[in-house]
Amino acid sequence: MWGSRKSRDRRTVTCIACGDSLLREDAREYDKEGDRWNRRDKEFEYLCTDCDDDLCHQPRDGLESLVCSIEADGLSREEFLDRYADAVAPDEGTDSAESRGRSDRDREPSDRDR
Repeated sequence: MWGSRKSRDRRTVTCIACGDSLLREDAREYDKEGDRWNRRDKEFEYLCTDCDDDLCHQPRDGLESLVCSIEADGLSREEFLDRYADAVAPDEGTDSAESRGRSDRDREPSDRDR
């Protein structure tokens, strides 16, 4: 009735990181709003698998508000990075994988990536 998914997705997209053109079915969908399940009235961007693999897949909840809260006119890059590092440093005595910056997603490839 609807046909196979492969026959529907034969269009070409461009990787937003490197500029390569590739088939949509070979690309990773990227939603800068972070909600890829809400598809209504959205245009998605795409990454090739190499560029997607190079990305950090850590959660970004609250990142923008954190950056805005430590950002100030006239800060050097080093001053900004020092403030950021202080803001995200784990509490003393924690030794979980999360506090070291690794999420469950980064530990093992998902079935999608195999």
